[in-house]
Amino acid sequence: MGELRLMALDNEDLGVISAHMQDSVFKVGDMSFAPKLEQFSLAANRFDWEQSDQRKKPYERHRAALVFKRVQAVRSSGINRRNRDDVLSMLAIRFEQKGEGPDGTIELTLAGNATIALDVECIEVQLADIGGAWETAHKPRHPDTGE
Repeated sequence: MGELRLMALDNEDLGVISAHMQDSVFKVGDMSFAPKLEQFSLAANRFDWEQSDQRKKPYERHRAALVFKRVQAVRSSGINRRNRDDVLSMLAIRFEQKGEGPDGTIELTLAGNATIALDVECIEVQLADIGGAWETAHKPRHPDTGE
């Protein structure tokens, strides 16, 4: 498979990006918020779930950039932002609409009961692989779901 490049402009699109980012790992220091640009971004090691379905091939991870635009504010819980080398694991990305308009909160749910909440004007998210793939011996496991 070639390099992944996706864009989300609605909740359905965001669900696709969430699926591709499930079990991605990244360091606290790989996150940044640029208030003047209204942009939150992170660089992560994305587990390639599509590749993992082909049992004859080894598991793979890709370096990926995830960029959220039109971000007004960022809040986090369960993360010590001073420990820049702490590794976080992505479980899901969800959007909660505020009212009838396009604005709301995008929540990044992380392992260990940690979260990152992004107050956004609307959904505008980009995901792109930014480096080659490498093999990994381990497939992420989800004991609660049997995977």
